Order: sequence, then C-alpha cells, then structure tokens
Amino acid sequence: MSESRTQSVAGAHRIEFEVDWPPGHVACYVLGGSEPVLVDAGMPTDDESDHDREGTLRDGLAAVGLEPADVEHLLVTHPHVDHVGQVPTVLEAADPTVHAPAGVEERFGRDVDTLGDRVRENARSAGLTGDQLADAVEMATKSLRRDSHLLPADRVDHWVTDGERFTLGEHDLRAVHAPGHQADLLCYELELGGENALLAGDMAMEPFRGVAIHDGLDDGVFEAFEAFYDALDRLADLDVDRVYPGHGAVHDEFQRVLERDRGSLDRRLEGVADALADGVRTVPGVAVSIAGERPVRYILPEAFSALAHLERVGRATVTVEDGVRYYDPA
Repeated sequence: MSESRTQSVAGAHRIEFEVDWPPGHVACYVLGGSEPVLVDAGMPTDDESDHDREGTLRDGLAAVGLEPADVEHLLVTHPHVDHVGQVPTVLEAADPTVHAPAGVEERFGRDVDTLGDRVRENARSAGLTGDQLADAVEMATKSLRRDSHLLPADRVDHWVTDGERFTLGEHDLRAVHAPGHQADLLCYELELGGENALLAGDMAMEPFRGVAIHDGLDDGVFEAFEAFYDALDRLADLDVDRVYPGHGAVHDEFQRVLERDRGSLDRRLEGVADALADGVRTVPGVAVSIAGERPVRYILPEAFSALAHLERVGRATVTVEDGVRYYDPA
C-alpha cells in the first residue's frame, strides 16, 4: 500500500514515508528547477512491510509533476537504510548524478568479514555474549551488505567532502560534516525561498535527538560522544533560518534544537554516571538502564560510547577482566 504525505515548504517539496518507529515517518526532499534534485531517498520496500515505499516515492514526485526518470541529481546526507532505500528506483529509471558523503566510499569498501571481526571484538569487550553477541555482529554485517547494495559506490559520481562548495542546477550548496548519529553524515547549507536553509539529515530534528549510533560497535564507538558534541559546535556556528530534517517537521528553531540536543547528551552522560554509582558496571547493564521502551540492541552503541567518554574525561575508570571492560565511578 502506498501511503505518502507531501508538502511544499519554501522552495522544497517534502515526501514522507511511513515507518514503524517514532515519529512515524522519514522524509526526503525535492528541490525544483531545471535540474531536479532528490535529497535522500526514503525507505526500501521489503517483504516484511505493508508499505509500498516505491509507490510513495513515485506519488510524491508526481505531486510536483515529476517521475524518477526526471531526477537529475541525487544528494545523500548519510547512508542509513531509511535515507537510501529508494536509490535503486531512481538509478533504474535514469542516470542521475549521485552525490554522497566522502566517508561512505571507504565505509562501503570494507570487507564484511573484517567489519564483523572488529564488531565481535568490541562487543565481547563490552560484555556481550551468546545471542546478544551474535545479534550485534549480524546487525553490523547485514547493514553493510544491505546499505552498500542500495547505494552502490560505483554509481556515486561525486564524493562530497566537508566544507566543499558545489552547485546543483540553480542551487549553490556547502557541505558540513556533522557526525555522531552517523559517522559520515553531511548537512548541506543552501538558500531556499530567500532563506538560509539546512538540509540536515538526522541532525537538528525537532522531535528528539538522534541516537549516537556513529558507526555502531565498530571502532568509532569510542569517540561517538565527542563527535556528536563537535558536530553540535560546528552547526551552532551556522546562520540557519529553516531546517529540513529527515524526521520531524521542517522548523525554524535551529539554535534551540541544537541546545536541546547538547542538553540531551549531557543528561545521558549523567544518567550513565548515576548507573555506575548504583553499581551497574557493564555496557549491557547500562544500556538496559537507559533504554526505556526502546529495544536495547539499538541503544548499545550510545551506552558504550557514553562510558568511553566518561572514562576519557576522568569520571569513570575501567578494569579489564577476561577481556571484558568493567566500569566504576572515578
């Protein structure tokens, strides 16, 4: 079933794909002009879902008189599945110029087994065993296989670097690296409808802060919090009138949302520190204590990175016993 919601805001046309997690949708955007630009590409259609995501994309494009074959540029903010899912639909219909974050080239070029080995080692050191350990490795390797299939590196024409300025049709853009939620994520500054706009991906979202996934339980797990804080600092230097996020509404509360996100990271660290004070010593234990209603498997990278950050700033100590990291208050 195709279920799409579309909206035009200040020079961009928004297409929403329904998803089964908050806030219930993921958005991509169409920038009009002589060379239509599709910013991100929503969710893939899969056998486990009743949603016709390809139909959603086609209907959303049709609302502005376009079809996939009319897309001249495909611009990717980051390579999570809900942002690259319909890339194959566009590539099968036409030959757009594909622009994606430069970090994705190396990430998608990694050997799947090598990634699995690194995640297995880090997950074991975090204290994962049995099904939890196997699930962590499977999640990482499955994601790499799936996402690199959806966004084939050999179909990317332009690997965009941090700070790079480039032009897509009538639109002049500048890329801003904003990791933390995802290690390669780029936001894009441009002018839309006479305003300073930011195509933000999963940063600066009004409903909530994105989880600090960064690169999952790969080696970047030890630096995800630092990366997220640095990204917020860099974004705060921008002059943005309106934000076009991947989840939640288009909004004009850029600086407030950045401060909210910084406060959210601060509170997460305090919550983890409180868990340590209560005698919780391992990554899985901390993850359970902070997960709330979310599945623990999705919060493990944030829990691990929060502990690593507390250790780095001298608020926690770590003892390794039988290869497992045990944390205590400093």
